[in-house]
Amino acid sequence: MDPIFFDQWQALLRTAVLGVLGYVGLVFLLRVSGRRTLSKMNAFDLVVTVALGSVLASVMLSKDVTLAQGILAFGLLIGMQYLVTWASVRYRWVRQLVTGEPALLFFRGGYLPEAMRQARVTEDEVRAAVRAAGKAELADVGAVILETDGSFSVVNGADGATLPSLAGVKEPGTRSSGPERSGPPERSG
Repeated sequence: MDPIFFDQWQALLRTAVLGVLGYVGLVFLLRVSGRRTLSKMNAFDLVVTVALGSVLASVMLSKDVTLAQGILAFGLLIGMQYLVTWASVRYRWVRQLVTGEPALLFFRGGYLPEAMRQARVTEDEVRAAVRAAGKAELADVGAVILETDGSFSVVNGADGATLPSLAGVKEPGTRSSGPERSGPPERSG
């Protein structure tokens, strides 16, 4: 039977040394690459963050992974993320491929069922987002948006004011929205 609590001091020392060196290497690469590397702007950023943690764990715990391999893997992940974000800033099709578009789920007093179905979001989840934003009444809400990172944004402005922050938010039944928003989208129900 394999030991459960303790094997040998050498294994513990290896884990400690590789943990410290791997951590220092990762922090250095993250500082060089900039703040954007660990942001959670979209699903791709989350994947990179999780993968970096997985690589660090592999370096620390797997005898089959050397420190040099771990540092190389960190560099590859950070480099790929840099290239993808660089391309997404310059090319709309890359941005749409990587990030998708935010989805309008609630607009000026009405749920948008088609958009909610496409996003797989329930009315309960929209109401929870409204409560989390400190709103007691749906009538106080201009819009609820499911952002590209999976979070909800609750926008004030139910009183008929224009909502310029909704530029670029996908309306139900459209492939893409333009920068102008002339009025509320069609609602059912």
